[in-house]
Amino acid sequence: MDKVLFHAAKMRLFNNRLQTMIIMMVALAILAAVVISGMLVMGNAQTTDFASKNLAPSFAHPFGTDWMGRDMFIRTLSGLAMSMFVGLLAATVSSLIAVGLGMAAALGGKRMDAVITWLIDLLMGLPHIILLILIAFAIGKGFWGVTIGVAVTHWPNLARVIRAEVLQCKQSNYIAHAEKLGTSKLKIAWRHITPYIIPQLLVGFVLLFPHAILHEAAITFLGFGLPPEQPAIGIILSEAMGHLSTGMWWLALFPGIALVAIVLLFDLAGSSLRRLIDPHRSQD
Repeated sequence: MDKVLFHAAKMRLFNNRLQTMIIMMVALAILAAVVISGMLVMGNAQTTDFASKNLAPSFAHPFGTDWMGRDMFIRTLSGLAMSMFVGLLAATVSSLIAVGLGMAAALGGKRMDAVITWLIDLLMGLPHIILLILIAFAIGKGFWGVTIGVAVTHWPNLARVIRAEVLQCKQSNYIAHAEKLGTSKLKIAWRHITPYIIPQLLVGFVLLFPHAILHEAAITFLGFGLPPEQPAIGIILSEAMGHLSTGMWWLALFPGIALVAIVLLFDLAGSSLRRLIDPHRSQD
């Protein structure tokens, strides 16, 4: 009887992990398809056709056209690809900052830990969107302004997680043995601690994407992000605000839904990856 129950539990765990992996792969495949298709049609995002302006959604133009005859489906795909590219750069830089400061806080002694913890608490206590706008505006807005602004404001939560993971890893016996053998802190961090925190880093990296994309779209919508000539989602939504009163509802509806769908897909991929990595969540 015990063997039957054990086998049933094992099969249920395997099925749950397989289902989670399939969901994650499907989400990543859709995201990759959006990026590739968006990059391929980016050159056509600014193509105008005044003979086809202000058209409602149809088979020829699934998302309709705007007041200049530009195809909104193509513009939305290009805007999503641009937002995801900004999110990739920002999430990468933010993750590197989080790893560096999180490990420094855990391994650098009490003073270093106090300073970095204070910095994390300070950034988390400030209004996020206002800080992001100030940084992007100070750098000069544009692509690099918004990318750097998002990157330097999204690391505190991940840095706190990394610090906690490193502190837990420091309590391990093999770390204590390495210290007794005279191994330097730098070597211990590289050989023993870095492999330990990679799972949390991967999950944190994926989950940074939706925040980065949403904040990039938000400050671009407010006029502090990407320039108007780039087909970003924030630009599309900002331009659409002046035409909604004329009945052109599709200019904001479909790009807005697409942005929310992309954010949800990233969140789904990150949550699935967490379930696969974390044994305590693998049975959820």
